[in-house]
Amino acid sequence: MAIRKKSTKSPPVLSHEFVLQNHADIVSCVAMVFLLGLMFEEDIPRQLVYIGLYLFHIAGAYLLNLNHLGLVLLVLHYFVEFLFHISRLFYFSNEKYQKGFSLWAVLFVLGRLLTLILSVLTVGFGLARAENQKLDFSTGNFNVLAVRIAVLASICVTQAFMMWKFINFQLRRWREHSAFQAPAVKKKPTVTKGRSSKKGTENGVNGTLTSNVADSPRNKKEKSS
Repeated sequence: MAIRKKSTKSPPVLSHEFVLQNHADIVSCVAMVFLLGLMFEEDIPRQLVYIGLYLFHIAGAYLLNLNHLGLVLLVLHYFVEFLFHISRLFYFSNEKYQKGFSLWAVLFVLGRLLTLILSVLTVGFGLARAENQKLDFSTGNFNVLAVRIAVLASICVTQAFMMWKFINFQLRRWREHSAFQAPAVKKKPTVTKGRSSKKGTENGVNGTLTSNVADSPRNKKEKSS
């Protein structure tokens, strides 16, 4: 009985053979990401939402054979996220460093626009012009109008949700910054009225004549005359 030699050639990334051979590693990585999200108790709901969105889109790209589009969009998204975390590290070392967050804000908006443009060009125009547009589960062909609309709708809704979160984050940050600067603006040095206080002390308390001033010899002489 001949011994079958094990193939040393690695399958393509994100292919069926790759997932079957590395399903344990993939599941362990997903579980690790899930546990890391649970480490931050105050951010559990937000982390669960983002983890669910990541898994939903990655699984959808794999099942619908949109591997190349999904890989490009993931690289684009995680590049922006990488820049955000690098900016946070610089901010923790020096709180005056704010340029990284400004660059991240610009690239975040550009990343959302590029995601929508690439998705519409690939799914809306590229796959719509393909010859084979029949639903076939055996060959893995899902290039039909309903699937394309569902893919574009999910991508557009996700990008709109992320932009909504981004705008709320920027508004909250702007309010906190303005509230922090408000007390410093209100605390201005008060200028005392030297002349009025001097006259008040000469004429009496609060501008009224005291008994000593009213009964002075000069005032009595003026009254008699």
